Amino acid sequence: MFTGIITGVGQIVESQPLGADSSHGRRLTLQTPAGYLEGVNLGDSIAINGACMTVTSFDAATGRFTIDVSAESLARTVGLDTLGPVNMEQALRTHDRLGGHLVTGHVDGVGDVTVFEPIGESWLLRIRAPQALARFLAYKGSITVNGVSLTVNQVEDATDRTTQFSINLIPHTIDNTALGHLKVGSKVNLEVDLIARYVERMLSFEGKLPQ
Repeated sequence: MFTGIITGVGQIVESQPLGADSSHGRRLTLQTPAGYLEGVNLGDSIAINGACMTVTSFDAATGRFTIDVSAESLARTVGLDTLGPVNMEQALRTHDRLGGHLVTGHVDGVGDVTVFEPIGESWLLRIRAPQALARFLAYKGSITVNGVSLTVNQVEDATDRTTQFSINLIPHTIDNTALGHLKVGSKVNLEVDLIARYVERMLSFEGKLPQ
């Protein structure tokens, strides 16, 4: 479990296939900021751009660790097969502050950035969401974008059944996450609010279960 509060920006510095063809996953090597791996153990969970991954090896002295990403995960996420900066969050501990919102690290869909531009001191980020996620998006609701817990400022449902939502990114978020590297056309990992997902499930079964 995570909170969507990024604890470090790392770099994917190496990507190796786990098998002979595309039906296999990849082994990634990540470089972390100094001291980031202190207290990390083999098998710990770290969210990479919002996707929960398992530490398969690490070297605290060099600040590097590896993860194995399955072909299924690669097919359902973005940014896990490309060298470059990524958002990282170590798993939530029971005594930690819940600074963002409850995040599972399970990506629900991939969105497309349609607007990314400065607005005053902040940045406007607008994303086109998959149709299946539209019912989970609400004004002032929570959404996770590449692992970052953010607040939805506007939701627009178009007649072509597409949905776009807008987010305001403050300078702190730009400076302390990898979201500043986004551009129009970038694809991002999305995870909807966990509570909204359960509410939708309960409402869909209302009156349908046998008494």
